[in-house]
Amino acid sequence: MALLDRALVRLLPAVPKPVVQRLSSRYIAGPTLDDAIRVVRKLNAKGKLATIDVLGEDVTTPDEARAIAGQYHDVLARIDEEQLDSNISVKLTGLGLELDYDLCRENLEAVVGDAAARGNFVRIDMEDSSTTDRTLQLYREVHAEGSGNLGVVLQAYLRRTVADVPGLDNVRLCKGIYVESPEIAFREFEAVRANFLRSLEALIAQGSYVGIATHDEYLIRESLRIVHEAGLPHDRYEFQMLLGVRPERADELVADGHRLRVYVPYGSHWYEYSVRRLQENPKMAGYIASDLFGRVFGR
Repeated sequence: MALLDRALVRLLPAVPKPVVQRLSSRYIAGPTLDDAIRVVRKLNAKGKLATIDVLGEDVTTPDEARAIAGQYHDVLARIDEEQLDSNISVKLTGLGLELDYDLCRENLEAVVGDAAARGNFVRIDMEDSSTTDRTLQLYREVHAEGSGNLGVVLQAYLRRTVADVPGLDNVRLCKGIYVESPEIAFREFEAVRANFLRSLEALIAQGSYVGIATHDEYLIRESLRIVHEAGLPHDRYEFQMLLGVRPERADELVADGHRLRVYVPYGSHWYEYSVRRLQENPKMAGYIASDLFGRVFGR
């Protein structure tokens, strides 16, 4: 099956855009903010929380970075107007991290300040390892200024992750999807799982709020065991999933009384996002192709 997944990924550049759009339509809200709002409204009606992400982190000028920040201000305003239960997730490269550190910090502070004024929250996404130090540095700097409505992401496949835990009070913990060298990242499936659980235990032990971001059933079960044994109330953690992935399992978690947040990406850069995510995670390509085949031909 892994060989088939990788074969599907290698074929992606030759696949017409309408076909990629069909493959990814369940996993991306659409090209516009209205699309994202519509999806979040439906999720909220089912008892699920949301995180809205604006696609388009590949900026090349300061004006483009400021434009991405401006879109986040629009998102926050719409969430406020619609009274939705959703926060936002930002990629620092989209706010100008690769152009100028101070520009990125300026954009981040403006978005976080806007969110705070509206009683909302901002999650800083984690990208590839070339940005990890700067991402954590920016998070700590802005958080230290009193921005209690700011969180960050840790990726369990990085060997450094447990060492990065101290001092982080609100963390989304995920496996991680970027291709990294074995010197800095675990390659073995079970090693990544083990580091995920070690990191979760370390975060809970220091009193952090944790977003447990996984679709891995083993990690879901083990995380439930860990939070139960720690005696965590349901408002001190949440599970997080991607839009369109394992929605039935998400429904079960909600029915059992757990907080469940769904990652809702939208934007005109849907094609680049779709191809990149499928290339970085061949298993998702196989899952999506299988799902599409089942819907077209009957399960």
